[in-house]
Amino acid sequence: MNRRQFLGASAQQAAGVAVGVVGWTGTAQAGIGGNPLERLDVAVIGVRNQGRVLANALAVQPDVLVRTVCDVDRQQAESAAAGLSDLQRVPPGIESDFRRVLDDPAIQAVVVATPDHWHAPIVLQACAAGKDVYVETPCSGTIAEGYWMLAAAQRHGRVVQTGLQERSGAHFQSAMELLRSKSLGAVRLARAWVVHRRKPIGHKPISAPPEAVDYNLWLGPAAAREFDANRFHFNWRWFWEYGGGELTHWGSHWLDVARWGLGVEWPVRVSACGGKLHFVDDQETPDTLTVHYEYHGRMLQWEHRLWSGHGIEGRNAGVAFYGEEGTLIVDRGGWKVYDRSDALVSESSELQTSHLRNFIDCVKSRQTPNAPLEIGHVSAGLCHLGNIAYRLGRDIRFDPLQLRCPHDAAATALLTRQYRPGFGGCGENDSPTGAIG
Repeated sequence: MNRRQFLGASAQQAAGVAVGVVGWTGTAQAGIGGNPLERLDVAVIGVRNQGRVLANALAVQPDVLVRTVCDVDRQQAESAAAGLSDLQRVPPGIESDFRRVLDDPAIQAVVVATPDHWHAPIVLQACAAGKDVYVETPCSGTIAEGYWMLAAAQRHGRVVQTGLQERSGAHFQSAMELLRSKSLGAVRLARAWVVHRRKPIGHKPISAPPEAVDYNLWLGPAAAREFDANRFHFNWRWFWEYGGGELTHWGSHWLDVARWGLGVEWPVRVSACGGKLHFVDDQETPDTLTVHYEYHGRMLQWEHRLWSGHGIEGRNAGVAFYGEEGTLIVDRGGWKVYDRSDALVSESSELQTSHLRNFIDCVKSRQTPNAPLEIGHVSAGLCHLGNIAYRLGRDIRFDPLQLRCPHDAAATALLTRQYRPGFGGCGENDSPTGAIG
């Protein structure tokens, strides 16, 4: 599918859809029947890093069976399956092609933890197959994909949870309650960041792919190319074809917290400045980046540095909310308010299991999860807009109703991407009509 082939629902309908509370669909949820005590059979697609963490966390839930693990790397799948066998006493099946997973009627929900360029195609096909979905962040590879997924989830009545675990963390929720209480006065500026030392990836030559890997399927919707180990496990995120660098990797989390606290969605203007100031290697994405998101009367800022150990506000990663009567700093270790005489603090809370548990419960109840697709779509979209502004080297504006960057053909073109024939998964029934292009 090219940039102009946006078929199906209208752009304004796609822009306005929300997953919401979806109706009961008995056929797709056979075996659950709304009974919270009945078992949920799931499959995990992509089990090398976060996917394995999620699979193990699901396996110890008393009402969940990880029925299948799926990975294009057979060794990763076998290793994950062995660990799950010990946790749940029932060995999961192993697949290398997610399409066979979606064809299995016994599987009621899937976890998508693949490289980012595969998120949307798999989610679209999973929704069409009647599966509920937990998809890791960023949920989309482009802004257009986010709208396609929203339309598909609504059309097929699917529960979709995005991997924004902070939304299920008690201390993040209490921080948001504090902001809503107006205890800090008006909050017009939020700042989110990640500052840490990553290792260079060097330069690697073209080589043969590992024997246990279905490399063609790993590439999937991305352009065909010879195998490069630097573009494979983990490091794929530093290349534009597969990921969006640190901005989508961690920015999808922290920008979500920042806009949650500010109560904002799409910005009116985005500007970015950065580059590869430190690493001399194969990476394409910037090791240093600042992004400014302008809203009516409010502003959100992002910064990452991948070569420094000195963070912002005394923390390596987090969000600061600057209010007229105090400053709230929140990260995964808790939160604290500064510039006040009274001590307002909170310790950390558990995130991962709470977020998965929320997804499981919502699959059974058909309620809206804590981080539904409509939330993940906008938070991922902020990352995509920041990267577009950086790559073009100028301010950009985005119109979410028209699905375009007005009077900017180059920016509009980057709202979507080309798909290799046979791998897009973005069919006519799941694509919003387009004003893009």
